Amino acid sequence: MTAVVLPDTASGGGEQAPGEGARAPRRPSLSPSRAADFKTCPLLYRFRTIDRLPEKKSAAAVRGTLVHSVLERLYDLPPAERTVEAARELVAPAWDELRADPEVEALFTAAEEGQEPPSLESWLASAGKLVETYFRLEDPTRIQPEGREQLVEVTLPDGLLLRGYVDRLDVARNGALRVVDYKTGSMPREAFESKALFQMKFYALVLWRTRGVVASQLKLIYLGDGDALTYAPEEGELVRFERTLLAIWAAIERAVATGDFRPNRTRLCDWCDHQALCPSFGGTPPPFPAEAAAAAGWATLPIVERD
Repeated sequence: MTAVVLPDTASGGGEQAPGEGARAPRRPSLSPSRAADFKTCPLLYRFRTIDRLPEKKSAAAVRGTLVHSVLERLYDLPPAERTVEAARELVAPAWDELRADPEVEALFTAAEEGQEPPSLESWLASAGKLVETYFRLEDPTRIQPEGREQLVEVTLPDGLLLRGYVDRLDVARNGALRVVDYKTGSMPREAFESKALFQMKFYALVLWRTRGVVASQLKLIYLGDGDALTYAPEEGELVRFERTLLAIWAAIERAVATGDFRPNRTRLCDWCDHQALCPSFGGTPPPFPAEAAAAAGWATLPIVERD
């Protein structure tokens, strides 16, 4: 049996607010990370978005979450109190919340086969150094963000829902927008800048469509090497970028409608948790999950093929 899945792009506004009765079916949407997944490997997109296969947490990824949490909480403090010392004091409570997840705690207590778990003390120290590096790049006492970890979303005229979370959104007195994203790695080489800016252009497009203002600056702060990448998009560029996203979404629709998600082998495969299920590594993907697709907001139409 082949499950043919058609996108439910004609559905309404997605989930209802609490108190409005039964929730409407969740609606398919596109985020920067999921768009990047599909561009990198359509099969990875399927595993993450439709199959929702579990993936192991890594110490590096959890450290990124910790640093983001500290920088978000830093701006809860009055401007004059946003010091390096105050930021250091925020690391411990942020870590206490993260370690409540047994999978996170296990990163530092359970050893992988043939490997020792990372030292929690040195790991926390490395997170603290990344937080300290932030103060060399910006003066938080002079910044008053409009939003932190802010959800931004818009429905395009063809029905595609774009949504994502912005690390920080600054709005100047004259209405100028600055979109800021924190990265715990190092700034990419010039040849890879466009890939790094994909996420930021996504946010700029959503903000332009919702506010009618083109962001004056997109800023990626790289705490790994204490550098920053800034970019000023133009309206015409965002129009072209929107067409790019629509093309990606059309390709996703075709893949979902046929159940045909091709693997794309790259160097990034070395870090993929799903090699055992990937044809590129001799594996076999599980049958296309029609029920999971329906739960994710895609309308399903099973078709039985007979000889």
